[in-house]
Amino acid sequence: MNSKQQIKGRGAQEKVSNRFFENHHEIRDDFLNYCIEQGESIDKHQTTYIETYPKTIVNKVTSPDVGMTYSLNPYQGCEHGCVYCYARNSHEYWGYGAGLDFESKILVKKNTAELLEKKLRSKKWNAYPISLSGNTDCYQPIEKKLKITRKLLKVFLKYKHPVGIITKNTLILRDLDILTELSKHNLVSVYLSITTLQEETRRILEPRTATIKKRLETLEILNTAGIPTNVMMAPIIPSINSHEILPLAEEISKRGAKNIGYTVVRLNGAIGNIFTKWLENTMPDRKNKVLHQIMECHKGNLNDSKFGKRMKGNGNFANQIHQLFTIARQKYFTEGHKTHLNCDLHQYHKDAQLRLF
Repeated sequence: MNSKQQIKGRGAQEKVSNRFFENHHEIRDDFLNYCIEQGESIDKHQTTYIETYPKTIVNKVTSPDVGMTYSLNPYQGCEHGCVYCYARNSHEYWGYGAGLDFESKILVKKNTAELLEKKLRSKKWNAYPISLSGNTDCYQPIEKKLKITRKLLKVFLKYKHPVGIITKNTLILRDLDILTELSKHNLVSVYLSITTLQEETRRILEPRTATIKKRLETLEILNTAGIPTNVMMAPIIPSINSHEILPLAEEISKRGAKNIGYTVVRLNGAIGNIFTKWLENTMPDRKNKVLHQIMECHKGNLNDSKFGKRMKGNGNFANQIHQLFTIARQKYFTEGHKTHLNCDLHQYHKDAQLRLF
């Protein structure tokens, strides 16, 4: 690893111009910069938090291969800094770049809880699981201070409405009290993102996320508390974490996970250049091998946007990954567990609220 040139504590290694604007936003960096994991370096690129007040907050997901129908994102941009993150491109629609801007210019949706409550009280709304977040992590570092996700969970509990959570941050344990109450009514499920068992890989791939040790502990605590928690090993990156599929599956099965999911890395939009620059700075000796194997999974390209193939890949290498996960599920997840959340209580609860008037 060429650490001399690496911007420590960040995934992207440079600012990237916004393809939609000649001049993207430049914001003063005079906000609090959250410290990263103990023992890791803090870079000079301070994080800015920008308050926004959207008109709607629940998004209809039209992509047929995502595995969710509705999503809710309390934040735009993510300080975790995962270099492979597909959501980086969405930052361009807000006038920022997909590189360092994505992880250092965080948009905070201040009225999220109020908008959710308005949605759940609507006569036109029929209960269906809403996923937190689908785009950026609802438990990224600033959540510790702002507690927007906690407010959202209180609204879900108040209206007895099902919610799914995807995160790689142990901060979720702060809300164990609300999650436990939701679980009593089969109203919550969690997918914890764990991409590697190697802390050195985690540190450079996902620089401001919780350590692997803490994530495994979190998985165990949540399942012990009765909150159904499974694992997403996403993405699989050839020659970086592709050799860890079976060891990771075995480890998480010991911690109570009933199932495991995966995606194959796809470097869409600006992410291709961001990831390539990251490889040059962190794994120059493996750069060509990794890129060639990624291209092998996507018909000679770094990305394939075709639904059904874009996240699973094509070709021999993608087939090998698929076969390894088939073996992992047969060996460690024989129950084939899939959580079906309760959508009936919300309608009953809403009718009871209306009868008060």
